[in-house]
Amino acid sequence: MTERTATIGWREWVSLPDLGVPWIKAKIDTGARSSSLHAFDMESFERDGKPWIRFEVHPWQRSAADAILVESPLIDSRSVRSSSGKPEERPVIRTQIDFGGQTRMADLTLTRRDEMGFRMLVGREAIRGEYLVDAGRSYRIGRPPKSVIAQNRKRPKGET
Repeated sequence: MTERTATIGWREWVSLPDLGVPWIKAKIDTGARSSSLHAFDMESFERDGKPWIRFEVHPWQRSAADAILVESPLIDSRSVRSSSGKPEERPVIRTQIDFGGQTRMADLTLTRRDEMGFRMLVGREAIRGEYLVDAGRSYRIGRPPKSVIAQNRKRPKGET
């Protein structure tokens, strides 16, 4: 263990500053190699002759409130085996993940995670060498302010 190693829980509130996502609840999954983000209405396009992707992020579980429109360079497309064991071709972007003030660059695959409980999954590649996971704890690095969570809870489910 290095001095830089921190401990995180099996689920954490993180942010994606490059994408304008201030809070999103993520499952930390050391069984998954790559990280994934629940993305809606994905659309590929070109900017200055290079591939980009436009999509929406719904940061709150079971809600479309506070949807964020994102445009990002597309760095790859990868075949990823989903938790159901089915291979799926997914677009890949590279962005920062902020773990309570500590940022890491990570590749994120984009997919519809409608059936999943979390809008984001952080795989072992994103945390390798920097974090240990305490499987019995949650939210070791902090939570959104109560006012932010309360504001979202007042909205009807599915509100856009």
